[in-house]
Amino acid sequence: MADVIIAGGGPTGLMLACELRLHGVHALVLERETEPTKYVRALGLHARSVEVMDQRGLLERFLELGQQYPAGGFFAAIAKPSPDRLDTAHPYVLGIPQTTTDRLLTEHAIEVGVEIRRGCELVGLTQDDHGVTAELADGTRLRSRYLVGCDGGRSTVRRLLGVGFPGEPSRVDTLLGELELTAPPETVAAVMAEVRKTQFRFGAGPLADGVYRVVVPAEGVADDRSVPPTLEEFKQQLRAYAGTDFGAHSPRWLSRFGDATRLAERYRTGRVLLAGDAAHIHPPVGGQGLNLGIQDAFNLGWKLAAEVNGWAPDGLLDSYHTERHPVAADVLDNTRAQMQLMSPEPGPQAVRRLVSELMEFDEVNRYLTEKIAALGIRYDFGDGHDLLGKRMRDVGLKKGRLYELMHGGRGLLLDQTGGLSVGGWLDRVDHVVEVSEELDVPAVLLRPDGHVAWVGSDQEELIRHLRRWFGAPADLASGSR
Repeated sequence: MADVIIAGGGPTGLMLACELRLHGVHALVLERETEPTKYVRALGLHARSVEVMDQRGLLERFLELGQQYPAGGFFAAIAKPSPDRLDTAHPYVLGIPQTTTDRLLTEHAIEVGVEIRRGCELVGLTQDDHGVTAELADGTRLRSRYLVGCDGGRSTVRRLLGVGFPGEPSRVDTLLGELELTAPPETVAAVMAEVRKTQFRFGAGPLADGVYRVVVPAEGVADDRSVPPTLEEFKQQLRAYAGTDFGAHSPRWLSRFGDATRLAERYRTGRVLLAGDAAHIHPPVGGQGLNLGIQDAFNLGWKLAAEVNGWAPDGLLDSYHTERHPVAADVLDNTRAQMQLMSPEPGPQAVRRLVSELMEFDEVNRYLTEKIAALGIRYDFGDGHDLLGKRMRDVGLKKGRLYELMHGGRGLLLDQTGGLSVGGWLDRVDHVVEVSEELDVPAVLLRPDGHVAWVGSDQEELIRHLRRWFGAPADLASGSR
């Protein structure tokens, strides 16, 4: 019996499986597709996701295959430079195709011992007080202690749970694909620049050997978005918006996506949880979807592992919903706003011009950029220091960097006083006595996801917060006195 079954082998599911394995949890990933997808839905990692990879020692392999771009200009495609003073050691967007992200995470998952089964479609599930039974399309039944649905916007797990998915249906569809264009590159660039003055859901970016990634508004909303558009449909829409189809031919793949915006009513039902697109869908403006899912997994992984390993304090697993549901709600709101600002109608265009003017103020530009990059998130841990609830940026230490100390996925007490102790929590929390010129507090307690759980210098306060986030100390957790 697996500890955790994960339905869905995309970035969210793979990241979650890797996080669980850091804590010795047996994670089984079930992926419906027999082969990795060739579709490149997402194109990069924003700063917080880059930090996540850095915190787990994965960033170098991503940097080798990606390209760094300025972090500005992603809010509603309003062209603004990257703001000053972004609260991160990684003030850039890492351009990297989702197919590459999938491959790198798959390779890492296999390295750490994740079991991945392809061609396995989950069609049913039941749960009781001791675990979950998953039924596959071939009749196989599998048993686990917990199950997490990371199976996308049309999530079977969510449907089987009967979890509500309120929001708005798609009002517009967009065509997306990779295909060859015979028109000269300078012609494509000139036409695209002209069309994008009024139509922000249009674009044609060169890849290699005459192949372009093309996006263009669809004629209407498809009844079944899983059915890909035809080449002729694509060419027709190019002619409608650009006056030319650029000699489009030989598509590698074609797809369509909508602007439906929905948020699951709850992320947990007993022993079954939801993450990524299974929990929330929204238009892809700002490039936040893949990043939001990876960050869901980063929040959930250590909490679910704590539950499996028997040391989770009361309410820890429920804090996944409490913390991440509002984050997704905020992303849905900002994508709604961005879609309005990208409308070609006169009213939204007037608002767009006003927002563009406001973004000339550095504070406004920085606020919106950090929102897209997920750097401004602060979980509600109650009253306290300004750092409380925020993720800690990477800081330099006398010997190395903070994020280099977090590769194991454990809690961490960064102690600049040298007088504190984590006592019975050493099996879950690293105690590092170090000094950083970039940190002006005596000590910080970090959760495994890098969010600040406590700031101070008082040992009794520290113990209270260790209990809150890391359960009873080892001697009490084992039942000894």
